[in-house]
Amino acid sequence: AIALKLAPWAALPILLQVLFTAPSGSLQLSWLFIGSELGIVDETGRVFLLFTALLWWLAGLFAHAYLAQQSGRKSFFLYYLLAMCGNLGLILAQDLGSFYLFFALMSFAAYGLVVHERTEQAIYAGRVYIILVVIGELALFAAMVMAMSATNAIGFEAVRAGLAQAESRDLIMLLALIGFGIKAGVLGLHVWLPLAHPVAPTPASAVLSGAMIKAGLLGWLRLLPLGETVLLQWGEVFMVLGLAAAFYGVVIGLTQRDPKTLLAYSSISQMGIMTMAVGLGLTAPGAYPMILIVITLYALHHGLNKGALFLGVGVIAACQGVQRRWVWLALWLPALAVAGAPLTSGMLVKLMLKAQTANMTLGFYKWRGNMA
Repeated sequence: AIALKLAPWAALPILLQVLFTAPSGSLQLSWLFIGSELGIVDETGRVFLLFTALLWWLAGLFAHAYLAQQSGRKSFFLYYLLAMCGNLGLILAQDLGSFYLFFALMSFAAYGLVVHERTEQAIYAGRVYIILVVIGELALFAAMVMAMSATNAIGFEAVRAGLAQAESRDLIMLLALIGFGIKAGVLGLHVWLPLAHPVAPTPASAVLSGAMIKAGLLGWLRLLPLGETVLLQWGEVFMVLGLAAAFYGVVIGLTQRDPKTLLAYSSISQMGIMTMAVGLGLTAPGAYPMILIVITLYALHHGLNKGALFLGVGVIAACQGVQRRWVWLALWLPALAVAGAPLTSGMLVKLMLKAQTANMTLGFYKWRGNMA
């Protein structure tokens, strides 16, 4: 009973550390795995850790009330804590081995959240999800082993630098696109999202879409040789896939009646925009520092607003009368932000990304002219 009461608060210490301490470097743990490096070493990791810890904390508090009268609370919070540990751990990880193991822990533990209700739809969604997880983990394992072999390094910074000129670079990037793309909802690999979100408990859906889906994005930022060299063809692949997902998510989402399914397609669309931004970074390494800031802010904006919308769906279901209308009105703010309405965080990050798109176009033509 005490453990169940404390479980929703498990993410709070991490959140407080992010809010009240500055990045302080990394901790070397030679005895852990094949040698691990954990810490908050840059602002990207700090921001990802901020919204991820906040979402897990709020979702845990919500789950404590949401599941108060239901059986299976112990099972839910077991998978909740395991998935949270993996999600927070992969953000702190600064080497390939640690990142992979925390990523795998998060991915497999999330299966328990997807199938928690044990309905026929939940079991089917869980089956699709776990099949894709296994495919993704195999692709990532191969990519990371090849990256370590090609660069003779395990730290992200050294791996990115070495991967830029590695002979096996293209195969590693393809495997990373698949492995992380499954989690990020890349078009063609996205099919688990609209199946899992409607059947998972509302607090689980909030962290699946607001936090865990960003693990794929962070994996690209950590592993791919962004800022190291011009990778025009790969940049085009990411941009095409991203734009296709952005439009597909909107078109299909507008046909949905279930609010959680609609939000799932919205996540596919928004992650498509972030995938496109990664593609921009691959085409112009000189502008990548600014692109990275935009991607990080976009992840922060989407994570908080999408988490609020999923939790709001659960609150509306529990309210009646005037309370229900007030909650409905309050949800318009994150909804408008996700849509990019004027004077919202969505408009700000999309304008910033638009500016970088213009810069990338100029940089791309300049690069082509120099090559000619």
